[in-house]
Amino acid sequence: MTPSKKPTMGQDLHSGAATENSAGRAAGEMAGIGESATSASRRSFIGGVVSLSAFAAAAGSLAGCSNSDDPIEFRYGVASGDPLSDRVMIWTHVKPVIGEMPVNLKYEVASDSGFASIVSEGEVVSSAESGFTVKADARGLSPGRTYFYRFRRGDDRSAVGTTRTLPDASASEVRFAVLSCSNYPAGFFNVYAEAAKSDAQYAIHLGDYIYEYASTGYASEQAVKLGRVSDPTNEILSLADYRKRYAQYRSDPDLQALHAKMPMIAVWDDHESANDAWKDGAENHSPATEGTWAARKTAALAAYHEWMPIRTTADRSLIYRSFDFGNLLSLHMLDTRLIGRDQQIPIEDLAGLSGATKQAAALSSFSAPNRQLLGAAQLAWLNERMAASKAVWQVLGQQVLMARMEFPQTVLAALNPSDTSPAAQAAGTKAVSDYLTAKATPAALRTPTQTALMDTRLNPKLGYNLDAWDGYIVARESVLGAAAQLNKKLISLAGDTHNAWHSKLTLMGLLNPAMAGMKVGEEFATSSVNSPGIESYLSLPPPQIKAIFEGVIDDLRWMDPSKRGYLKMVFTATEARGEWYFVSTITDKNYSVSLDRTAKFGTA
Repeated sequence: MTPSKKPTMGQDLHSGAATENSAGRAAGEMAGIGESATSASRRSFIGGVVSLSAFAAAAGSLAGCSNSDDPIEFRYGVASGDPLSDRVMIWTHVKPVIGEMPVNLKYEVASDSGFASIVSEGEVVSSAESGFTVKADARGLSPGRTYFYRFRRGDDRSAVGTTRTLPDASASEVRFAVLSCSNYPAGFFNVYAEAAKSDAQYAIHLGDYIYEYASTGYASEQAVKLGRVSDPTNEILSLADYRKRYAQYRSDPDLQALHAKMPMIAVWDDHESANDAWKDGAENHSPATEGTWAARKTAALAAYHEWMPIRTTADRSLIYRSFDFGNLLSLHMLDTRLIGRDQQIPIEDLAGLSGATKQAAALSSFSAPNRQLLGAAQLAWLNERMAASKAVWQVLGQQVLMARMEFPQTVLAALNPSDTSPAAQAAGTKAVSDYLTAKATPAALRTPTQTALMDTRLNPKLGYNLDAWDGYIVARESVLGAAAQLNKKLISLAGDTHNAWHSKLTLMGLLNPAMAGMKVGEEFATSSVNSPGIESYLSLPPPQIKAIFEGVIDDLRWMDPSKRGYLKMVFTATEARGEWYFVSTITDKNYSVSLDRTAKFGTA
């Protein structure tokens, strides 16, 4: 979401059916990706230095080394991901220094950093067909264990990474580093560096791992000064473009350090393809000049599967999957972006700024019972997974805010996103002030105007960001209602907005009026790695932005309007705890980090 130029543990990826559990040193499975044949803006409506010494001591050089007569290079480090209790995906990129001949590799997973005790090994091939990326599913591992892994060809070795399998049923605590929205030209990846140094056991990436814009596009104002100009310089469209952009991101030492430190469980959001994507298109895609959306999406998904340590099935578009962390939590990674999403509704239409005819059409579509965000197949899968899970916590790892971020229509109408003049800002501020004054006034003392402001029939509340779940209210009710009926403790993890949030998850009562207002769970949303947030859109000081959001939005418990950082989630049998860490700057490698907020949600 930015301004723009215009299977569970031991379970099948989607069906939940049990998969084969191979013991011993089973050979890994290479997941190569073939070549694809392809080559203003919407705003949100409200409108030190990392030390790698310990890692280097165990791993040698991040880039790996080569001593052969036909030298090869490991330029982008190593990565692991999609851990299960007995296996984990491991990844690297290796190619000949000269030419494009395939490279035969051996991978090794060991219980010790010196690789004296190798517990899983196999052979894989890196080739031009997969952009010289290579993945292996290293099997025969034990639950809840830390392992060391590397790739080698003779004396040529990659860097060494550490990874971890999922725990068994006895798990008592799990720690996640939750991350989102890293835009290379916007600044340094100091947040990745801090997450790598944390005590998190697993990284959860909720999307916008890369951005698709040209070098002079979104948040690139300081790119030249910082030495972070996007490569390629054009907006990326083809498979070659997407590969080159991923390579640039993965050349960053802080991102390499994070991948080498812990396994990552990831899903895409929109910028891995194009801004404000939906199942049949994107705001930042023009078929007349950029080719078909299908071709671009195919290229984007191919590159994602090449460069990310994710299990790849025959259908690369299906990435929703579950992970069971013993009986403590089930993590359901969702695709709220590409697989089932209907097109976004313009907030201008819904708020009545585009005329009565467009508003009527928008309201009809907005509340349609068949309006989808996940799609019918993914929704059915999620309901089945939650129903089957015996875990204390049901955790949704997904891209966009799920909580109700609702503003009264009087405020939405005053804050016209196409008019950012001082007069318009003043009108918006007055509308907010009038509403908050009415809200704070006892009902018996309100004026007729204030009474009308608080009457939701006369002044209905609408979500300001219709790219989030607020634009898909029936779909949200379906998920939250299912969790409530199953009596599940629900946690939503979200990214996308570039700001940090903590909210209640409540039902509107659309499908069952008796459940209106019922709290189902809580949402913990991370800020961005380095993409700018709401503070870059509004001509207001951050304290005032914070006061507006926290004062107007009923379900919002806390938000931060201006800092970059990551969210650490700690799960035990009795509580889910969120800790928001922020860095002091993203434009300097000399920075500090602070814990700004801790919030708990208990099972009692």
